[in-house]
Amino acid sequence: MHIIETVHAGVISDAPSISEVGINILNFLLRTVGIIAIISLVIAGVIYMLSAGDTKRAELAKRAMQASIVGIILVMSGMIVVKFIGQFFK
Repeated sequence: MHIIETVHAGVISDAPSISEVGINILNFLLRTVGIIAIISLVIAGVIYMLSAGDTKRAELAKRAMQASIVGIILVMSGMIVVKFIGQFFK
């Protein structure tokens, strides 16, 4: 016995609104930037550990760590703002 499943087409009212699509895109971009910032923080830590007394490389790694931490803070605050705006439009 074969079971045949049918697919029902949705109506236009089932489609996500423009604000939902925009919020989804912003969330995707913020998550991507957050992942990049965390990876750069790890790379800066490795550079700092491997600097072996080279002050220029150690300073470079410290600046990269600071920039990564600032980036992570900005992404987290951006996600909070996007969630707040998303609740406003619902």
